[in-house]
Formats: sequence, structure tokens, C-alpha cells
Amino acid sequence: MWITEYRDLISILAISDLRVKYQSSVLGFAWSLVNPLLMMLVLYIVFSNVFHMSENQYALYILIGIVSWRFLQNGSSAAMTSIVGKPGLVTKVYIPRQVLVLSSVLSGFVSSLLEFLVLICLLIAFSVPISFVVLLFPFVHLLFLFLLYGLSLSLASLYVYYRDLNQIWEVLLQAGFFLCPIVYPLSTIPEQYLPYYMLNPITDFIAIYRDIFLYGKLPSPVTIAIVVVSGIILYLIGRFLFGKLERRFAEEV
Repeated sequence: MWITEYRDLISILAISDLRVKYQSSVLGFAWSLVNPLLMMLVLYIVFSNVFHMSENQYALYILIGIVSWRFLQNGSSAAMTSIVGKPGLVTKVYIPRQVLVLSSVLSGFVSSLLEFLVLICLLIAFSVPISFVVLLFPFVHLLFLFLLYGLSLSLASLYVYYRDLNQIWEVLLQAGFFLCPIVYPLSTIPEQYLPYYMLNPITDFIAIYRDIFLYGKLPSPVTIAIVVVSGIILYLIGRFLFGKLERRFAEEV
């Protein structure tokens, strides 16, 4: 399998992406921690009087949503340009082009893990009980990685041909931020629409992370089933599109 054969190259490219991302920044990786905290502060100030939750709980509620969303936002945006951004590896040497997409997604995965590590420290600082359920986090985050990889295969292959896609995706991400329960609780969604609303796998992932970290509850089997099936569907679509479009990658980049 190509993942095993090219695992060293995947690791090198993922580390290289992380270094490029932070090497020109004064604070380096600290910006990945400061950014969600500042966003949480702004959203907390704006919405804290709207929803009836305790101050600490609402701040952490928002932060879990932001950190979860940043994995999707940063991972998909970086992976979208992974083919076009490395033309030398596309035109001059032969490697499975999926390597480029996977390494970009893994770079976002590592950043996300560190952000969640900071989140756990904040939970402890705010005296939130850490349940044994937190042991499910690696499994859930790997499911999110799989879903994101499938989505990124589609985005990266389409972006080679349609360079306006990054602008369209940015708008969709901005809309998606407010269509997911990041700043508002699920209780604000009308009950008759909630089953349809929860079909969004990103909403389900955010709900699972909150169950694990904030409430110490096991996610429901239905929720897990939805994210697993969604990941498989996105992967199959991404693999199909990538395989169909990669024949002309070298000409288009």
C-alpha cells in the first residue's frame, strides 16, 4: 500500500508544512493557541448574555467548538492547495499524488492535537472533571482525520482545474461556522428540525467533543454511526474524483 511505502516522505512533507507555516511568525506555533483563545473571548463577550449558561462552561463550550472547527478549516484549506503548491513533486518525480494531500491533512492534524492538549489544560484549570470518556478522543479525532482526508481529496483535485474554488470554499467555511453549534447551544434549534440539523457530520463531531471533554458522557451510537458513514462517503467520493482528475495534474499545475 502506498501509505506504508511512502510513510517517510509523508512525515517529511507534514513536518515541512508545519515549519513553513510558522517559521516567519514571531510567536510561531503560539499563534495557533492565541487565535482560538482570542476568538473565544470575542464570541463570549458578544453572546454570553444571550444564552443562559454559567460563565466558565460557556467559555469552554465555545472554545471546544472553535478548536474543532479550526481542524476542518485549516486542514481543508491547506490540503486544497497541496497539489498546486508543490509542482516539482507533481511534474518531475513520480509519487502517488495522494501523498501530498495526506501530508497536508496530517500537518493540520498535529496542530489540532496540540490545540486540544491546551484545551485539556484549560479544562483542568477551570476544575472541570476529566472523565475516563476522554480516552475516546484519539479514536474520534482519527475519524475526523479520515473524513477530512476524503473531503480534501475532492478539494485538492478540483482546485487544480478551478482556481476560484478557494474563494468559494472560504465563503462556505464562513457560513458553516454559524450553521454549526459553535457559539449557540443545540437547544436553540427547533425540535422539528434537529434530526436534519444533526445529519451534518461536523455538528456531530463538535457534539461528540463536548460530550467527551465538557460533560463526561459517552457519545450515542447513532452519532458515531453518522460520522463513520459520512467519512466513508466523503472518502469514496474524494477517491473517485481524485483518480479521475489526476491524469492531467502535471499539465494543469
